Amino acid sequence: MHILVSSNPLITAVTNDDGPPSQQSSPYIHAFVQTLQKAGHVVSVILPHQQRSWIGKAHFVGQVTKPTYFRPGTLHADDGITLDKPAKPDEDVEEWVLIDGTPASCTQLGLYHFFRDRGPVDLVVSGPNYGRNSTSLFSLSSGTIGGAMEAAICAKKAIALSFAFYSRDHDPKLIAGGSRVAVKVIEHLYSNWSPEADLYSINVPLVPDVESHKIMYTYALQNYWTSGSSFDEIPATEGDQDPESHEQEIRQTGEVVDSDVEKQITRHQHRHFKWAPKFGDVQRSIEAAPPGNDGWAIGQGFTSVTPLKANFMHTSDVEPGELKLESDSSPIDPLEVKEPSFHALINYEDPYVQPLILSALERKLPPSSYRLISSLSDLPTPSTPCLQIRSYESLDFHHLMAHPQTSLANAYIIRKALIRKHWLAHTISSWLSKHPDSILKNHVKPTPDFELDYAEFLDEALVEAYELHESFARNAPLADNAPEREWWILKPSMSDRGQGIRLFSNEDELRSIFEEWEADAPDSDLSEPDSDPDNKPSDRNNDGNESRSAAAAIMTSHLRHFVAQPYISPPLLLPSLGNRKFHLRSYVLAAGALRVYIHEEMLALFAARPYEPPSSSLDLGIHLTNTCLQPHPRSSNPHPNPVHLLSTLPLPFPHTSLTDQISTATAQLFEAAARAQMVYFQTLPNAFEIFGVDWLVDEGGTAWLLEVNAFPDFAQSGPEGEGVVRGVWEEAVGIAVGGFFGVGDERGFFGVGEEKGFFGVGEDKGNRKGGMRKVLDIDLGRK
Repeated sequence: MHILVSSNPLITAVTNDDGPPSQQSSPYIHAFVQTLQKAGHVVSVILPHQQRSWIGKAHFVGQVTKPTYFRPGTLHADDGITLDKPAKPDEDVEEWVLIDGTPASCTQLGLYHFFRDRGPVDLVVSGPNYGRNSTSLFSLSSGTIGGAMEAAICAKKAIALSFAFYSRDHDPKLIAGGSRVAVKVIEHLYSNWSPEADLYSINVPLVPDVESHKIMYTYALQNYWTSGSSFDEIPATEGDQDPESHEQEIRQTGEVVDSDVEKQITRHQHRHFKWAPKFGDVQRSIEAAPPGNDGWAIGQGFTSVTPLKANFMHTSDVEPGELKLESDSSPIDPLEVKEPSFHALINYEDPYVQPLILSALERKLPPSSYRLISSLSDLPTPSTPCLQIRSYESLDFHHLMAHPQTSLANAYIIRKALIRKHWLAHTISSWLSKHPDSILKNHVKPTPDFELDYAEFLDEALVEAYELHESFARNAPLADNAPEREWWILKPSMSDRGQGIRLFSNEDELRSIFEEWEADAPDSDLSEPDSDPDNKPSDRNNDGNESRSAAAAIMTSHLRHFVAQPYISPPLLLPSLGNRKFHLRSYVLAAGALRVYIHEEMLALFAARPYEPPSSSLDLGIHLTNTCLQPHPRSSNPHPNPVHLLSTLPLPFPHTSLTDQISTATAQLFEAAARAQMVYFQTLPNAFEIFGVDWLVDEGGTAWLLEVNAFPDFAQSGPEGEGVVRGVWEEAVGIAVGGFFGVGDERGFFGVGEEKGFFGVGEDKGNRKGGMRKVLDIDLGRK
């Protein structure tokens, strides 16, 4: 069979979009061509002379296309040579054609202008692409598929071939195995071509033993970019990057994080932009879709085979026929076009959350009520109504404070009274001293806090920690493994992801913890503490920043504050879920100054291993329930599922017992912070914020407060909790955003015809499972 390999190699005529053999950008083409040749096929190769990925089925209009000639060298080595002139007829050398054009142009020229002496082309193979081409997000822009599509509209059988790699080591054994699978599938398809297919898209995963894995017919998953712009702004002085280097950069990083630097407002800003696709959107769409699509198959280690049509099909919901316009229609006066109620700058800088926020806006607010922008400089005027939903560090609080009637943001400026562990302890103790009958006394354990720079000063630091001294005295006569022994949990006040958490039961054990950290920490980590403004980097994903070493995380300049929480024992254990310790994560919405809502569906986050009391084992995998400590990815996690919905837990008492306790205690907690610590929790009428509040349930069914997290790491909820996170954001948008700007569908969260409240939206109808329950509504006089 005569096979044209073009733009991404295949049989007969072979092309690709990655260019000639290169360990950096086109590592599979040479091995694949050799495998075709060994199978007895006549292979003609025509390729772009350089990287042409993401170009689809394009042609360069007006360009004079010129060929060069490539002689491949050693397999898996970049020692081929390119010549300006073809070999002479009597030279016995293998020679490919390189074109300074696109994959589709290679196909055209290979079919009609080169290789005529070899007879008609039976099949065009475009590939193997360096990377997968699955789902519509990849396929619609793929130069590999574009090369095959060009052959299809020239009435030739065509196959787009892609190799999904998981390592950039380019293992020759994996490449050889993938090439053999590809050739066998191609030969089968050629002999069993579906009359409905114009071309096929094949994705072969480069994994060990791929030849023994399943080969699956799949459908192409229809998905969308949802995380915002696929372009990143770069300095206007930055030089252009050649396509091959930029494609390699994308492959290495997987995804480029958005950046958004505020600039002076002008009519137009002189900015440069770089293509930066958000690959996380693809993975999330695959995880949300049912099995059977091409992306799913690759994730299972299967080879996917997707038959395609070479056209854009019309939708099935439109019948052919005349479209009649309204008889009284008239041209639209541009002056009468209604401006949106507000402009929205949505850049949460979290690929898990960003699409959920955009979806919440679409579901809860009329499309015409808002317009998305990429920078505050895009506002028509500084006073134009504006919503900012961004990471804490990126929020423009100056703009928020300058325009209190028209600007809304997703965070309060100062809220350390809740989110700093030592300040939280002060907030509660201060409130209880003035309100001794407060419900908080039944849900918060006394929590000593202290400051410490060096272990040698521990005695001085604990002078006023009376609860610890009394506990140490009670423990003194007890054996180390005595069940009656009291245990404490040491927590750095501003740490996250379980960093620095340790268990201790006497002063010597506590001292040894700090001595261990000092021994491990470099001198630069033991510097003087900085000031403590509220807008620290640790405010973002307070329970989800990147992990660092324990010593560096704890003894750095701004982490010298510590709290000691009594170990709650025994915790509630559920035999059917492995007798693992767990805590509850409740999502709380604080809006304006001040209404507080709690999402009634909560998450239960479980430890990795079955519970044992501290007297038996100090293994943190038993005692810590933070899911970021669980093995990843979860698909290979040998431990049971770490996340469950509270409503699904087999509790020995009604679920409402916990939701009622947590709702009541949450209301009192936020009121305590707002009234007793007004300097350190400054509510604003034009701000709202979602907090993650953690609770531990003891054996008797009492919920005890653990901590409050600003910008909680929603991604740790995983797929099990995505519905909860989605619901939290949808109802936050309905309550805070829709209410502030006076837009939204009252038939959604609030119902029809109800009285407008403080935020301009209706009152909620009491308790709603899975929805928001309003637990606090106070007027702090901040209008």
